[in-house]
Amino acid sequence: MRDRWSNLPRPWRIGVLIAFLVLLYSLPGLDIPLITTPDTDFTSVLFLCAVYVLVAVGLNVVIGLAGLLDLGYIGFYAVGAYTMAILGSPNSPVVVKYPWIVCVPIAIAVAMLSGLILGWPTLRLRGDYLAIVTLGFGEIIRVFALNSDITNGNRGINAVPTPSTATWPSWMTWFPTIHEGRPIFSVSSVIGFYWLALTVVIICMLGVRRLERSRVGRSWLAIREDEEAAELMGVPTFKYKLWAFAIGAALGGLSGALFFSKQTFINAQGFDLFTSILWVAAVVIGGAGNQLGVALGAILLAYLPERFREFTDYRLLIFGVALIVMTIFRPQGLLPSRRRSVELEDRAKEAPVV
Repeated sequence: MRDRWSNLPRPWRIGVLIAFLVLLYSLPGLDIPLITTPDTDFTSVLFLCAVYVLVAVGLNVVIGLAGLLDLGYIGFYAVGAYTMAILGSPNSPVVVKYPWIVCVPIAIAVAMLSGLILGWPTLRLRGDYLAIVTLGFGEIIRVFALNSDITNGNRGINAVPTPSTATWPSWMTWFPTIHEGRPIFSVSSVIGFYWLALTVVIICMLGVRRLERSRVGRSWLAIREDEEAAELMGVPTFKYKLWAFAIGAALGGLSGALFFSKQTFINAQGFDLFTSILWVAAVVIGGAGNQLGVALGAILLAYLPERFREFTDYRLLIFGVALIVMTIFRPQGLLPSRRRSVELEDRAKEAPVV
């Protein structure tokens, strides 16, 4: 399939991509019976899928490209979300309140700084030890949010700022779910949030793709495959691992800021360890190292529980069974990167140690 796509003329590929993007932006108004969620607002589910894809893209930088196992990624997500709430909500203890457009870059910067602070002393660790440290970071953030006065503890912070108070103009009413005079960004009109999140996802995926093909990306892949060999070849491994942690943290913070702008309320209950581990599972199931793969894994993780709500009591069991089956029969993921597929094939051909 990849070879066929690569062999298509460039205008054809551009046309197919444009058509696919038009489809993505049009999904809230199409009302396709097979994919709509009967028990949940479909546009809200699409927005959740977009946020999860953004999370997966950031986590893929850390796990899929640099090979660093991060079990506490929810901590960066929480840092971005709380930065947005504390700096923008009128009910937060901070005196000066900033608009959404100012809070977002600050949230990204604070999340990136938290990634640097965590990574600087801990990225000399590897494997299980690094996983344990990142797991502890996620729990520290959650416990801090639960007990701190600046986050209002378990009571949380409401009135988290939204992108704009503007309303839909009359010329946009041709779209089925848009009505003139309604706010573009509100809990009752989620399509504005979905379009915003989808646009951010596309921009971030293109940016990460450019990084992956640059010297930084090649250094990440070298570190993932063999850190000692990369070090001997002159790659400053600590520097590039710190880069991966910072960029992944920034995307995680941006995801949290976007999601809770739509929710308009935040407390510590939404940052449990289980969610963080599910995100790691989404990256692994989708295909670590491949952006399209991790996006597919994140979409399945966000969409399927909402589409099949009648199986709510059994969804963890079903997810566990699916994870075991994937691990046994397709460890490279649903849409693996070519390099990762070759690595796993080579390992399978290696002679077993007697």
